Amino acid sequence: MNLDNKSILITGGTGSLGKALIKHITRNHPEVKRLVIFSRDEQKQFQMAQEYPNSQYPQIRFFIGDVRDKDRLVRAMKGIDYVIHAAAMKHVHIAEYNPDECVKTNIQGAQNVIDACLETGVKRVVALSTDKACAPINLYGATKLASDKLFVAANNIRGNNPIRFSVVRYGNVMGSNGSVIPFFINKKKEGVLPITDPNMTRFNISLQGGVDMVMHALFHAWGGEIFIPKIPSYRIMDVAVAIAPDCEHRVIGIRPGEKIHEEMITPSDSFYTYDLGKYYTILPAVPKWDLVDFLEAFQGQKVEAGFAYTSGANTAWETVDSLRTLIKEHVDSSFEL
Repeated sequence: MNLDNKSILITGGTGSLGKALIKHITRNHPEVKRLVIFSRDEQKQFQMAQEYPNSQYPQIRFFIGDVRDKDRLVRAMKGIDYVIHAAAMKHVHIAEYNPDECVKTNIQGAQNVIDACLETGVKRVVALSTDKACAPINLYGATKLASDKLFVAANNIRGNNPIRFSVVRYGNVMGSNGSVIPFFINKKKEGVLPITDPNMTRFNISLQGGVDMVMHALFHAWGGEIFIPKIPSYRIMDVAVAIAPDCEHRVIGIRPGEKIHEEMITPSDSFYTYDLGKYYTILPAVPKWDLVDFLEAFQGQKVEAGFAYTSGANTAWETVDSLRTLIKEHVDSSFEL
């Protein structure tokens, strides 16, 4: 499967992952027919348009809109083959302070995307999730869990429509807007790094790793899967030492809604979780296709009952040295100690 002569729409297309997807698609699938960036921030669209001038990238379209507005989504999706849903309110503390706004964007917005896709002939949909949707303790995670459930369940209401909905769930994207590594790099000049808890761990994935997951789901999903990558974890103290070993590391305590360790698969999920090699996948309790055929196609193996995948109990870890290499490669090429 390729993207030749296909039309793709990315909600939240001006975000970190949206921009990485656009870069990947224009480089690796130059025969794509149309690439629509759907987002509500006109300034970011203006800036992206300078990066991708129409004279060089005639396939790229910029479409101002909000996922809360279903009518606008329907109009934007006319003639679209594939949708990647990356739009969300994602800052934990902002969601806690503005809960109704988070619900409108992350839950109602998800349902609007589903409804618009069902009405316009879209063939495949991949929705982005987060490790915070697994056993959520904050509103952001709870809304993303609801979003995941909506996209998985959408496969049950499609009728004879051949559309396929799937989800990709992963941990912190290295260098994404608002993430800890650029935050620490910026704080380094002040001589003090605020540490929420010295025992904290997080999963780590590069932007390209996130892009690869989305493309895998777009090309290979049968409908209803939640794909989860096998990725390393890092310790927050190792990140601090990697970036600013000479700074004071001041412990300030965890913020409301934060976990010490993140989860991507809980023991309760294990009954529906399969190892596909590069990825795990959580399948619907009642898939719309034959499970035996699926497992044969992907050489899938069921995980043991009670299996859990958490950042604190991971078997793969970044080190201070590997983090420095990754920061220079994926976040800031000018990074130096």
